[in-house]
Amino acid sequence: MIQRRTILKSGLLLAASSLSLPTLAKNSSIATGDCCLRFYNTHTGEKLTSTFWAQGEFIPDALGDINKVLRDHRTNKIADIDPELLLLLGQLNGKLGNSKELHIISGYRAPESNAFLRGHGSGGVAKRSLHMEGKAIDIRLPGTDLRNLQKAAMSLQGGGVGYYDSSQFVHMDTGRVRYW
Repeated sequence: MIQRRTILKSGLLLAASSLSLPTLAKNSSIATGDCCLRFYNTHTGEKLTSTFWAQGEFIPDALGDINKVLRDHRTNKIADIDPELLLLLGQLNGKLGNSKELHIISGYRAPESNAFLRGHGSGGVAKRSLHMEGKAIDIRLPGTDLRNLQKAAMSLQGGGVGYYDSSQFVHMDTGRVRYW
């Protein structure tokens, strides 16, 4: 009997190998080196340090660990996080000279969590949020001014960047380039 983890690993390998290096690694320093991210999930208290990209390839087990820490904390559902989003976060860290943990406010969001947030007055929750596709993340970086974090994210031109001062986070996604 084939184990579920083996099937998931195979799927991740196939997905990662089908994407071209130029599409995923817009920054040549990431394309040729390792990419390590440090996360602190503000809702679960979980921490993760993960090298998910090494020697020009994604590391399936590391991607799985990241998917788990960025899961929907309301439903405990796990989904695949877009590898381009992870590379974008690596580029953001490089731009800021950051080696500290990124504080995660929201990673993957299940459709029912998204509907709940929309229905309970959480402003700025899109009906078709990219969080539901694993293509968006809300972050803060303690010790870094939120406006500086926003400006660094915008300078990458990797997708959407939203600034949420009252909630103290910056939204990043791999959708079309746009700012709010």
